[in-house]
Amino acid sequence: MGKGEKVVPIAENRDAKHRYDLLERYEAGIVLEGPEVKSLRSRGTVSFKDSFVRVEDGEAWLHNLYIAPYRFATVKPPDPMRKRKLLLHKREIMRLYGRSREKGYTIIPTRIYWKNNLVKVEIALAKGKKLHDRRQELKEKAVRRELERELKGKLRL
Repeated sequence: MGKGEKVVPIAENRDAKHRYDLLERYEAGIVLEGPEVKSLRSRGTVSFKDSFVRVEDGEAWLHNLYIAPYRFATVKPPDPMRKRKLLLHKREIMRLYGRSREKGYTIIPTRIYWKNNLVKVEIALAKGKKLHDRRQELKEKAVRRELERELKGKLRL
């Protein structure tokens, strides 16, 4: 990040780290309508559940990202689950498209944030983890936690 850039988090897809191996990350702009931006500014609910990115006709589209409707909208608010266009360089789109065509790879949003008063989405090329990989990860985490407890107990003596 450059000098003087202010990044303020809006929401993070915590489930992505558990279900996928995140290989490459990209920062993308997102095309939003006025009430959606106001909803994000007023800390409206954002849900990444089942959201994904698909490349269609040379453009990247974000599907199933839920942005809560703005309560005080005077015009009819847009559909909270509508597909939204992502703003990326053509070569980034083509690279993501090529990699996502390989078996087991997908593109998912990992977080959404403000960057200099613009809404940005971090997307990642991801490979799904198998169930046994996730179980192994949980076992390793439990072993690490147990070791830390033992070390703390010995330090107190």
